[in-house]
Amino acid sequence: MNNITVDFSQSLGKIKPMHSVNNGPAYKFTQDQRVTNMPAYKAAGIPYARTHDASFFAVYGGPHTVDVHMIFPDFSKDPEDPASYDFTLTDEYMKVIGLAGTKVFYRLGSRIEHEIKKYGTLPPADFHKWAVICEHIIRHMNEGWADGHNFGIEYWEIWNEPDLNWDSPDPVMKKCWGGSKEQFFEMYDIAAKHLKKCFPNLKIGGPAVCYPITDWTREFLGYVSEHSSPLDFFSWHLYSQTPDFVISIEKQVRELLNEFGFEKSESILNECNYVKDWNGDDWEYTLKSEKGIKGAAFTAAVMEASQSAPLDNLMYYDARPCAMNGLFSTDLVTKVLKGYYPFYMFNKLYELGTQVKSETDDEYHVFACAAKGNGKYAVMITHFNNDDSAPETEVKLTLHNIGINAPCRISYYLLDDNHDCKLVREEKICSSEAVSYLGMPLFSTYLVTFESAE
Repeated sequence: MNNITVDFSQSLGKIKPMHSVNNGPAYKFTQDQRVTNMPAYKAAGIPYARTHDASFFAVYGGPHTVDVHMIFPDFSKDPEDPASYDFTLTDEYMKVIGLAGTKVFYRLGSRIEHEIKKYGTLPPADFHKWAVICEHIIRHMNEGWADGHNFGIEYWEIWNEPDLNWDSPDPVMKKCWGGSKEQFFEMYDIAAKHLKKCFPNLKIGGPAVCYPITDWTREFLGYVSEHSSPLDFFSWHLYSQTPDFVISIEKQVRELLNEFGFEKSESILNECNYVKDWNGDDWEYTLKSEKGIKGAAFTAAVMEASQSAPLDNLMYYDARPCAMNGLFSTDLVTKVLKGYYPFYMFNKLYELGTQVKSETDDEYHVFACAAKGNGKYAVMITHFNNDDSAPETEVKLTLHNIGINAPCRISYYLLDDNHDCKLVREEKICSSEAVSYLGMPLFSTYLVTFESAE
């Protein structure tokens, strides 16, 4: 028996955006061959979409989208001249994300390059000029420059995973940054200072490190601290087999930021998913898991646990139609997969707005998060165990101070192998206290809602 206790009278602060993603919906404004997941994407209430790796996907605009070296394809050109830029397909992609009601989290730099020849991941020939190019991309998106827009994009991230294989002697293995770490530190400092001077009200940060707890990261934080480089947010990545490991790293990252004087910098985990290993049979197992109920349960558990951890934003990788997308079918994006429903379910908590106290006596396998707002209440509960043979567990859910005038309707929505966030049970109570017993199969998630039955 696992015990979860919720006290709706104890408010803990805002529900944070723990259901953000990388990339937006698949949608084209032209009618030809339009197959879209826009309605489902919008219904999930996804708060932020990071634009990294968007240029892999043709419907977003393909290689002409988002990446700095594609928007400004000839580095010899004048960055003050609007004719030097190609904004067309990126503009459309920004509009698509906005159409879903989602905010853009813009990654400046390049997609990862697995190919044997590198293009956008090589160090810019002139770091100051690169910073000016980024400035004009922001002015186009937010200030109308060069027949631009007023999208109001707040977060601007400098680069992606510059620490990935940074010391490899094989340049092919340097998939995200082709230079030295010292070169990257210098470029970040130049770009961040320039952009923050131009846009003091925007959030400038990065660098989306692949490995957050390493000497590379410590050296980076030491460098930006010593040089007073802007770091409004520190972004980092983590792929794991267990939610509790993710939470442990979230705590270590916060401690690391505080150690270097970045107490006010946001900690943003902006690539996260279930991964057993990146090679061989374990990689095949990983991809199958991500698109199934195990990946869904991992995502739900990380969302729930991260709400109470020192993390400011959590982003799933990836909502782009690809092998690691557990939300939508890759071949037919109109079909939602099991991994879609944790986003839809957590959004119900996000809409309520205020987290309330919830406790579980098994922080490794049973996860919970609870919220209230507008006279309504909800609890989200997940059973995850990395052991695929783990048995069903029973959960005793004890509820205190349900602030709804009697009678109160309690509704139970279940996500498991056989249910897609379906209503499976309903009851009425006439008390502010209640106890429920839930049989929870492995990898199942419940959304329990409370509202007036009158």
